[in-house]
Amino acid sequence: MGLLSLAIWTPIAFGIVLLALGRDEQAGTVRWVALVGSIVSFLVTLPLYSGFKLDTAAMQFVEKASWIERFNVNYHLGVDGISMWFVILTAFINVIVVIAGWEVITRKVNQYMAAFLILSGLMIGVFSALDGLLFYVFFEATLIPMYLIIGIWGGPNKIYAAFKFFLYTLLGSLLTLIALIYLYIQSGGSFDIAAWHKLPLSATAQNYLFFAFFAAFAVKVPMWPVHTWLPDVHVEAPTGGSAVLAAIMLKLGAYGFLRFSMPIAPDAAREWATFMIVLSLVAVVYVGLVAMVQQDMKKLVAYSSVAHMGFVTLGFFIFNPLGVSGGLVQMIAHGFVSAAMFLSIGVLYDRVHSREISSYGGVVNTMPKFAAFALFFAMANCGLPGTAGFVGEWMVILGAVKFDFVVGLLAASALIFGAAYTLWMFKRVYLGPVTNDDVKELTDINAREFVVMALLAIAVLYMGLYPKPFTDVMEVSVANLLQHVAASKLP
Repeated sequence: MGLLSLAIWTPIAFGIVLLALGRDEQAGTVRWVALVGSIVSFLVTLPLYSGFKLDTAAMQFVEKASWIERFNVNYHLGVDGISMWFVILTAFINVIVVIAGWEVITRKVNQYMAAFLILSGLMIGVFSALDGLLFYVFFEATLIPMYLIIGIWGGPNKIYAAFKFFLYTLLGSLLTLIALIYLYIQSGGSFDIAAWHKLPLSATAQNYLFFAFFAAFAVKVPMWPVHTWLPDVHVEAPTGGSAVLAAIMLKLGAYGFLRFSMPIAPDAAREWATFMIVLSLVAVVYVGLVAMVQQDMKKLVAYSSVAHMGFVTLGFFIFNPLGVSGGLVQMIAHGFVSAAMFLSIGVLYDRVHSREISSYGGVVNTMPKFAAFALFFAMANCGLPGTAGFVGEWMVILGAVKFDFVVGLLAASALIFGAAYTLWMFKRVYLGPVTNDDVKELTDINAREFVVMALLAIAVLYMGLYPKPFTDVMEVSVANLLQHVAASKLP
């Protein structure tokens, strides 16, 4: 087994072990096995960075074995500068989620922990797959554990939210499956994604393929106007589910644009770039305004995620190195910051059992350590310089200004809206006098919660102050992608 196979199957194997452990009487053992499994799974991914060659756009750590010989389907894995960091990010967030759910989850603990470990392995499979059918299997399989996480451990309307999540994402994926079969036929019976990048497709075929992929990836991002499932799902999902959904699962859609839509249908991608930019700007501006009027903290951060992911798709479709690299950096930064925001809301919810902003006020008086972390993450969510939230947004804005000043100006307005809704929420929840008995009786974060907050704070600060390791890895691969997209593939 190569490194990527270990990264995929280690958490899945630990997840299966957890399912075998059984009843809640063994919850203590289950938690420790889950923690060991998540840490081992994270450590397995670290050699991907230490052994990564920065001077090539070729796939690295490649593994290939025949899977379904009759249809020429291969178990084909590899990462480049676009996908490598997402493998490590997925494994890191999994460790955080296991620690965060340590005391909070008391029912079906083994199934809860197993669902996250298996989900982690499947998402790493999405980022590593170089075979079209293998990608599709991993991409669709991620729905199952997340559906169960929402449907079993979610809030009062969990069944409605789980069905909405499943149906929205499944419907678009069916069109993608048709596109994959079409490409398989056109390439003479190959599911090799790299071979698909070289196919001379007609303008009509490219347009159909672009929108077939768009149906799956735009819903997953989610882009406006197919974003309406996200706030409902976030509100009902358990804290760990919200953290993983925002930090990793939304990235699967954005990653799909870079791996499928743009390189396979480059002429269609350029033709529909204005359409994609308009949708992205609507997400950045309009959804930012929608976030401002939310009374539920989780809904506010969910809409904030839609606005931040609007930056990502905007960066991709302005077709310059700053924009695409900025979009990728924003994806990684959003992984840290959004996970931190949802876990912070989870800390309050575990104590007060309310997500309504009006239920709080003056939390800083009773939870000063936690309030300090919450302020730091709120600033990162606003895009404060020195935090991870700033780097990607700044790169995308610079790229957008180079592309078109008005586009850059509209994109920059997100920094204002982001500061408005995030700081207004912080003011009403944390600052001022204590407003009710629930807040008066709050206790500050314990050692476990401190570790979770500290790990995320270190990641957000490190990336904000020194983004070079992230940008260096993606530079050559981004340049190669843009060069490929610039060259017409019309026969």
